[in-house]
Amino acid sequence: MAAFCPFFSVIVSTYQRVQPLRSCLRALSSQAYPHDRFEVIVVDDGSTTSPEPHVEAFEKQLNVRLLRQTHSGPAAARNHGARHAKGTFLAFTDDDCAPSPIWLPTLAEGFATYPEAALGGRTINGLVDNAYSTTSQLVVDYLYTYCNSEPTYARFLASNNLAFPAKRFHAIGGFDASWKRAAGEDRELCDRWICNGFRMVFISEAVVEHFHSLTWRTFLRQHFNYGRGAFYFHKKRATRRGHPIRIERLSFYLRSLRYPFSQAQSCKALLATLILGAQAANAAGFFWEMVTNLRPEIRNFSG
Repeated sequence: MAAFCPFFSVIVSTYQRVQPLRSCLRALSSQAYPHDRFEVIVVDDGSTTSPEPHVEAFEKQLNVRLLRQTHSGPAAARNHGARHAKGTFLAFTDDDCAPSPIWLPTLAEGFATYPEAALGGRTINGLVDNAYSTTSQLVVDYLYTYCNSEPTYARFLASNNLAFPAKRFHAIGGFDASWKRAAGEDRELCDRWICNGFRMVFISEAVVEHFHSLTWRTFLRQHFNYGRGAFYFHKKRATRRGHPIRIERLSFYLRSLRYPFSQAQSCKALLATLILGAQAANAAGFFWEMVTNLRPEIRNFSG
């Protein structure tokens, strides 16, 4: 148990995934952290089937409560949870994730050293037999190697394993709630956090397991939406920093194709091929959003 034992608010946005949510809550109930030193806030983002019975099942094991909102996207749901949070620190994860038992103790140790920084940990794919889920995690892993080569000065931390000092999170406005999909809102927040002069630290020991089952169709749709989100991220970053929209160089994408061959993965050629498919879908989403952004009558990132 960490010597530094602050009060955490763990915020879980959920939408139409009651069974994965149970696994998430089960993992949180197994945290090796004093249970009177954290609360869990589940925010239902307008699900057609209420997760209330599944949340109530953990009320004896966790200090947990359920909030609801009309379907507005995960960014708005996380902000809604944060507004009702009591913690000195806010820790975010997703309903299809299972934090390791030492997740909160590890974050507490991190905040003991970096009390004003944002902290993020490592996410691992829990569906090792699903090539699409494996590939999506490889894409994120590659982005981490690119952005976080200096862990104590990280540049990107994903929202399913991310924690903030509550006061600073609120001071910069939290997640941008105009982003209606899970597609780049965390990149935008990380960039805004850094632009405000705040620090980000990657802590690899803070592990979350991700169980996001994908098919070929949902895999392509996911990366198409990532491309849509990437357009808004680059647009906002360019505006904030006062320069034209800039995307990564071609070498960045070429290195991503080689990335599976440097990892302990089977079917490396298949994974590289799927990464190429993800890049194509991402590019299509980026340019689709760029074109529709010029047409106000259909400009709606929630569509």
